[in-house]
Amino acid sequence: MDTEGQLAERDGSPGSDTEHEGRSRSSHAPGRAGQPAAAEPPSARRLPRWPAGGGRWRRAALLAAACAALVLLVSGFVVQPFLIPSGSMENTLRPGDRVLVNKLAYRFGDDPRRGDVVVFDGAGSFHEEEPSGNPVTGLLRKAAAAVGLAEPTESDYVKRVVGIGGDRVTCCDERGRIEVNGQPVDERYVHPGDSPSRVPFDIVVPEGRLWVMGDHRDASRDSRDHLGAPGGGTVPVDKVIGRVEWIGWPVGRWSGVSRPDTFANVPEASGGVPSAASGGAHG
Repeated sequence: MDTEGQLAERDGSPGSDTEHEGRSRSSHAPGRAGQPAAAEPPSARRLPRWPAGGGRWRRAALLAAACAALVLLVSGFVVQPFLIPSGSMENTLRPGDRVLVNKLAYRFGDDPRRGDVVVFDGAGSFHEEEPSGNPVTGLLRKAAAAVGLAEPTESDYVKRVVGIGGDRVTCCDERGRIEVNGQPVDERYVHPGDSPSRVPFDIVVPEGRLWVMGDHRDASRDSRDHLGAPGGGTVPVDKVIGRVEWIGWPVGRWSGVSRPDTFANVPEASGGVPSAASGGAHG
C-alpha cells in the first residue's frame, strides 16, 4: 500500500484541502489576513427579545387600559351607571337596579323640572359634609361606583323632583293629595298602599333649590326629614349629578324613565309665604 501517499493527503501541506478550507475561513473574517477580527460594536449586539406571545399580551393590556379610560371618561361626563341601593323609589326603581344617569341633561341651560327623577349629592343638605378619608380608597370606590359595580357614596341620593325654585309645596288637601302652588296633584307613581305623605308640611322652595321625595313615601328619607336643616330640606340645583333616563339592568327591567304628566296643570309659582312648616322623621 502507498502509505506515504495517504499521509500526504491528510497533512496540511500546501495545496491540500485543509489549507484551502483554512483560507476560505480566513477570507470571510472581518479583519485583514493575519490580524484579529475587530470587536463587534455595542449597537450591533442583539437585544433580548420578549418571550413568544409577549407582544399580544402588551397589546391586550393597552387595549384594556384604553377601554377602562374611555368608560371612566364617559361615566364622568356623559352617562353614569348608578346602582340603586334601597327601596325608597319603589316601584319606579327597585333595589339592585342599575340605572343610566344623563349627566348632560342640565348642563346646557336646562333645569330640573317637576317629575324628573334625579341623582344628587346630598352633602350639606341631606348628609353632613363627609370628612376627608383615605384618598386611595375613596378613588377606588368612586371608580367602581362610576361603572355601577359598587353602591354610590353615602351622600348620593336618587329622588323625584316635586317642587322647583319659587314653588309652594303643601301637604295635604282634603283628599290627602300634595298641592303645588295650590294645585292638587295625583301622583300615580307613589308606591301602592302609601299616602302622599304622613308628615304635614308647607314650604316655599328657595330659588335655585329643589324639593325632592321618594316614590315609596313610607320608606323614603327625603326633603320632609330635613325641614329643620339649612335650606329647609331642599337641595341645591348645582348638586344635581344628572337625570335618570333608563333602567339598564337587570334585562327584564329594561325601560326608559320618563317625566310623568302629573304636574302639567301646576300654575307658575306666586312666591307665597307658607302658613306653617312642620315635619319629622317617618318610617
